[in-house]
Amino acid sequence: MTDTSIKPNELRAFWLALGLNFIWINASEVWRYFQVVRPVLLEDFAGNPAIGAISPGIFASWMVWDTILIVAATGFYWMWLLQFRFSFGQAVLASLAFTVTIFGLIWIGIVNMGFVRPDYIWTALPLAWIEHLVAAGLTYWSIGRTRRIQ
Repeated sequence: MTDTSIKPNELRAFWLALGLNFIWINASEVWRYFQVVRPVLLEDFAGNPAIGAISPGIFASWMVWDTILIVAATGFYWMWLLQFRFSFGQAVLASLAFTVTIFGLIWIGIVNMGFVRPDYIWTALPLAWIEHLVAAGLTYWSIGRTRRIQ
């Protein structure tokens, strides 16, 4: 029988990955919104003050979105790296799979609803992938750090 219990140092490594990704993904999401997404929305929906508005309620909803995103991404990368092969190449594949699944679906839907120009997806998806390539790398580093300590 295989022992599937989580060792204390593995749990610490997961929390480290989660903490690092919390900082990184929040910073990346905020930067991307203010530098890339919001200007496009304000340009495409000029005259509609509700689009791209910033209020406590909207800010709170984005905090919930980021928390779900960070936990899902970190857990996904963690499981991918432990299930398949622990390598940086697998971290890259995991980040691509996560980005296409989550952000690909979101941005295809947003484009299909006419909320942004279709060519914008070629800006949004690579930026999301870079964000998650770093997040998968941080998860890879956290697992590797634990393996070196053992």
